[in-house]
Amino acid sequence: MRIKTSLTTVLTLAVLTTACGGPAVREHPAAGKASAEPLVWPKPPRPARVRFIGTVARPADLGVKPSFWKRLGKLLHGADPDWFIRPGGVAAQDNKIYVADPGAQTLWVLDTEAGRFQRIEKAGRQPLVSPVAVAPGRNARVYLADSYLAKVFVYHADAKLQTIISNKKLQRPAGLAYDAAKDRLYVADSAAHRIWIFDGQGKPVGALGGRGTAKGRFNFPTHVTVDRKGVLYVTDAMGFRIQIFGPDGGFLSTFGRHGNASGDFAAPKGVGADSAGHVYVVDALFDAVQIFDRGGRLLLSFGERGLGPGQFWLPGGLYIDKQDRIYVADAYNQRIQIFEYLSGGGDG
Repeated sequence: MRIKTSLTTVLTLAVLTTACGGPAVREHPAAGKASAEPLVWPKPPRPARVRFIGTVARPADLGVKPSFWKRLGKLLHGADPDWFIRPGGVAAQDNKIYVADPGAQTLWVLDTEAGRFQRIEKAGRQPLVSPVAVAPGRNARVYLADSYLAKVFVYHADAKLQTIISNKKLQRPAGLAYDAAKDRLYVADSAAHRIWIFDGQGKPVGALGGRGTAKGRFNFPTHVTVDRKGVLYVTDAMGFRIQIFGPDGGFLSTFGRHGNASGDFAAPKGVGADSAGHVYVVDALFDAVQIFDRGGRLLLSFGERGLGPGQFWLPGGLYIDKQDRIYVADAYNQRIQIFEYLSGGGDG
């Protein structure tokens, strides 16, 4: 992956295809007429490294249906269209796609294998207010951060609330990442300028950062991810950089700067890492995803402002699953877009 492309890459529309083992997805109504050519980056004749798979703007796009009780409620109380409003966080695991939607004040759970979905709108008796981030954990646990309530809710996959992570130090949880190998949950607290570390049951075990511009300190961290080796990546949003920490929590490196050129950051958001170690960073103002090597060298970018496939409007969260499928929360287009990293010889 050695080819740089412009942040304003001219996109063409593509037929929607299905990744091996991935969910079937359909075209967003605003996407327009599709062409016969797949949508990939970079453009031919260069070898493709990222491929567009499809769009999910509502559960029906995956062929999933509401539960029996949800359908009964619609019959009794009238139609309640199930569309994403402003998806901010996304994750995927075990044939399920999780969407944290602060616009709908909902955690969506789309079960592509069972063909059903759920809307989680409460934590016990507490209505959700601003669910912004989600991360799947061990033993069918799902972690959900509500930034307004300043809490992280832990659900079982059947939508039952298991526990609540809350303390006086947790001010505005904005991003979540779970390390299954160490049973560690990382919570980016944008107001406290820290990364809080909990075990899988919610017991505090440590913290990183504090406000500042020095290495290892933060200025409104918003998103986090953990790669396959346990390395932690933090979007230091107002520091306009990505900070990288080892599995032991020690500072490793940082890259990024404020600017409007390719490889710069204007409004960095979601961060992820694929199986080859490439680092993906969503930029909401560029309406693009930029891909770097661990040293911060720009390798590739895709996206531009628009409504069509591969185009974005203030994107936010990003998640990369074990199959290197890339999920992007395209917030103001009210959808999740799904891409795939294509491995190949000569990757950087």
